[in-house]
Amino acid sequence: MTPLPAALGGRAELLAWRIDARPFAATWDSGIGAERFGGRWNPKGLPAVYCSLDPATCIVEAAVHRGFAVLDSQPHVLSCVQFDAAGIVVVQPGDLPNPAWLHGGVPGAGQQQFGAGLLAAHGIVVLPSAVSKHSWNLVFTPGAAAGRWRLLHQATLVLDTRLNPPLG
Repeated sequence: MTPLPAALGGRAELLAWRIDARPFAATWDSGIGAERFGGRWNPKGLPAVYCSLDPATCIVEAAVHRGFAVLDSQPHVLSCVQFDAAGIVVVQPGDLPNPAWLHGGVPGAGQQQFGAGLLAAHGIVVLPSAVSKHSWNLVFTPGAAAGRWRLLHQATLVLDTRLNPPLG
């Protein structure tokens, strides 16, 4: 695993990154997409916002769901968010009851309920990425995390076009 940022020792602030389609950039922190469809760490009905602790993992996480063709051809926005690191819970791979939860595929009910419990207890959680095995994601519930973060900036996502090469 990539070492966690020093901020998670409770001494500083922590940066997280998120990609949204441009029409949803203003409501990046609503958690409505995860609430509607469920996510790896939340069941349907529970709003959750998924971020990564570095922009490269954020891009890979977005690409696994949308594909590089969509990221290349439709406007997206990269948001940078600063969190107060105090009290953020870090879940290590060995802390999970089922190691299969860190592999791709559709999450099961047990995984979603485990995540919902973490989010209910802590509001903001750092978990290993299932897409990039040595990287970290940050998930939060909008209500529980209120006042613990601030949006630093949003910028148009610009990816190297070689990630979506021409056919043939």
